[in-house]
Amino acid sequence: MLERHPGGERALIVQLDFGESSIAERKEEVCLLAESAGALVCATIEGKREFPDSATYAGKGKVQEIAEAVVSHRADVVIFNHALSPAQERNLEQALRCRVIDRTSLILDIFAQRAQSSDGKLQVELAQLDHLATRLVRGWTHLERQKGGIGLRGPGETQLETDRRLLGKRVKVLRERLRRLERQREVQRRSRLRNEVLMVSLVGYTNAGKSTLFNALTHADAYAADQLFATLDTTSRKLWLGEAGHIVISDTVGFIRDLPHELVAAFHATLEATSQADLLLHVVDSASPIRDEQIAEVEKVLTEIGACHVRQVAVLNKLDLVGLPPAVERDEYGRIARLRLSARRGDGLELLRQALAEAALEKRRSGGRVVADVG
Repeated sequence: MLERHPGGERALIVQLDFGESSIAERKEEVCLLAESAGALVCATIEGKREFPDSATYAGKGKVQEIAEAVVSHRADVVIFNHALSPAQERNLEQALRCRVIDRTSLILDIFAQRAQSSDGKLQVELAQLDHLATRLVRGWTHLERQKGGIGLRGPGETQLETDRRLLGKRVKVLRERLRRLERQREVQRRSRLRNEVLMVSLVGYTNAGKSTLFNALTHADAYAADQLFATLDTTSRKLWLGEAGHIVISDTVGFIRDLPHELVAAFHATLEATSQADLLLHVVDSASPIRDEQIAEVEKVLTEIGACHVRQVAVLNKLDLVGLPPAVERDEYGRIARLRLSARRGDGLELLRQALAEAALEKRRSGGRVVADVG
């Protein structure tokens, strides 16, 4: 986890271009991530390469440029907006004489800060330990005993093996606790299925406005802020829809490009609720210049967690920022498939309530299920 001093750590951002699209947006996103972690972004270093350098990811010349920037900006930490191998992190820290973290470590740090519920904290700790397991050797580079020599003999390897064993035991305990929570959730889901209650999950890219929409619909007080990963723990509320009765709607963690695999695996118990939902409200930031890419990233994660088969309604949020009126589109079966609203101002919320009521009545008529999208 990032150590902080008053005013936040001074962070230097490194964003390399390997021919991907939306480099400017990627740089803006990692700066927001760093600020969400409590860092003060003092400078960004950019560059182009055909492929990553195997030893330092950035290459000798770029590493020298970064080292000079670390000194001139008095940076406390260098953040690469990429996935670094343990060896690359180690080599970079030696060359830069500064702590180096990658995108995965940065996101894990934010999750560690934001987790509030006991199961959320368990899931974050498991993700961090899975990530640490590949990097445990970093703390023992000064105890490389195999080379021998005076002062280099001793129990270094034994200590490393001990740490790995203790880490493995803790991971085993965490996974067992999460399995118990998963079984509890499964019992609850079966109970709601018997009651034919429509289960709805809000999904979308981080900072798309899911929590604001959740609060507007349910009059809840879920934390909502203009920052990445404002919501981490899943919150569920009942919503009354007149003749359609009650439904249960859940606010979930936002997705992001290159979401660390450790997080997806650790949050399986939470994300599984999404795959078990009857309906997904895919909230999209309609004002984002890369909204199509963000939609694709969300779909990628939904596929990974087994939720791609669940029926979706696309909710184009933040229409107040694009100057468009509320609107609704129906598919070839007459069901609401796409709508435009402003969760912040409340414009178009009635259209969404109508879509939810129709889905709830459909589930009741079909004996407890909502027909999934075709194709």
